[in-house]
Amino acid sequence: MAPAVVVSGSSENADFEGRITVYVIVCVVIAAFGGLMFGYDIGISVVYKKKQHVLENNYCKYDNQFLQLFTSCLYLAALIASFAASKVCTKAGRKLTMQIASIFFLIGVILTAGGVNLGMLILGRIFLGFGVGFANQAVPLFLSEIAPTRIRGALNISFQLFITIGILIANLVNYFASNIHPNGWRISLGIAGIPALMLCLGSILICETPTSLIERNKIEEGKKVLRKIRGIENVDDEFDTILHACEMAKQVKDPFRKLMKPVSRPPLVIAICLQVFQQFTGINAIMFYAPVLFQTVGFGNDAALLSSVITGLVNVFSTMVSVYLVDRAGRRFLLLEACVQMLVAQVRAGSSKSPTECVAFVQVITGIILLKELKPTADSLSKGEAILVVIMVCLFVMGFAWSWGPIGWLIPSETFPLETRSAGFAFAVSSNMLFTFVIAQAFLSMLCRLQAGIFFFFAGWIIIMGVFTWYLLPETKGVPVDSMVDKVWKQHWFWRSFMANDDFRTDVKVV
Repeated sequence: MAPAVVVSGSSENADFEGRITVYVIVCVVIAAFGGLMFGYDIGISVVYKKKQHVLENNYCKYDNQFLQLFTSCLYLAALIASFAASKVCTKAGRKLTMQIASIFFLIGVILTAGGVNLGMLILGRIFLGFGVGFANQAVPLFLSEIAPTRIRGALNISFQLFITIGILIANLVNYFASNIHPNGWRISLGIAGIPALMLCLGSILICETPTSLIERNKIEEGKKVLRKIRGIENVDDEFDTILHACEMAKQVKDPFRKLMKPVSRPPLVIAICLQVFQQFTGINAIMFYAPVLFQTVGFGNDAALLSSVITGLVNVFSTMVSVYLVDRAGRRFLLLEACVQMLVAQVRAGSSKSPTECVAFVQVITGIILLKELKPTADSLSKGEAILVVIMVCLFVMGFAWSWGPIGWLIPSETFPLETRSAGFAFAVSSNMLFTFVIAQAFLSMLCRLQAGIFFFFAGWIIIMGVFTWYLLPETKGVPVDSMVDKVWKQHWFWRSFMANDDFRTDVKVV
């Protein structure tokens, strides 16, 4: 049995006093518009404009490197921007970082919607990528630090919920704009200015997080904001915990160097792995190129876009399931829960596999259908087979949307100690953007080369994710963000060995 720990300046309770105030909800909604912008960028696409010749391979209708570059350059820019955003987030605060993100978004929208050549479009996407890098760095940290502990997961997942809403809106816009000639694509790209403007104006109204204020020596202002967002006067316990974390953080002059030490390895490895795994589920391949995928399996142009709208709706409503359950059932449970989908899909009572295996099963079934029925030069799948593929894709999106999608962002935002929080989350964001870039740039070519085998490729990764979650991912539900080291990492059967030489936290003693 692990020894108990006493942490100076922190509460032993899983939560602190305070109400769920209207002001916090307003701040959360405004901040989450950064997610809406990100989601819209994922969903918006000019794929349906790239129809080619009659004599085409069913799996290679859109093997176009320029199209892939248009889609993926945003994520490469976001990767680079995330490290600059980390510095800004620490030195200037979460609020200013979000404001900078909104300005990048607005510049990107102007360049893409008004683009007259490919270079201008790609430059606009690069500015949008800068916005994504800054927003994805600041918003999840902002949400985790401002939210009461007992509903931190639900409020943080509002970021992912707004991403899914952005994807849905993009799919709807694509559907209607495809029939507007010749400037439908400009309308699609220009509408992105609405969430960018709302984030820009809204970020002026919201407060900075108490943690960021105290970290930057604005002690009294930080305590005042803490009282405001908690709706009570007595915030001493939570304030003392934040102050204590800030005092320790000030002793670290180079957080990136601190991240390279063994004591920082548990949250860093978890954060990076979650981002890599999130992309290798294949979800963004589906979201980026859903119209392509559905045309590949036999839907016409409009039907393909409509099917994308359907998957977008599934994505939104399934993320709402996560919002409701994440602080009730826990993070691990949702990641390991999708075995229910296996029971439904396989009608195999008594199976107790990892949930990701059932999502992998959906991928495998889809791959088998395409492998057997859709040959490279065949006409297409039958209507019934194509509908079955859409159902399989929806089941896959459903499982992802209440697990790996939102929780992949939630856990890295809440598990780093303050001294490495911004730097550590920068690694999470950059890892996510790097592998999003890889998938976005490679998916169409992989679809051409692997054909139906691409679903087996992603299914293999999903099984690996399930094993990783079962053995190495600790539960973080109900643990204050500034108590993770002592209540999570030092208690875990594997990760606690990395914390044995943590001399930095000298005020922690075993009793």
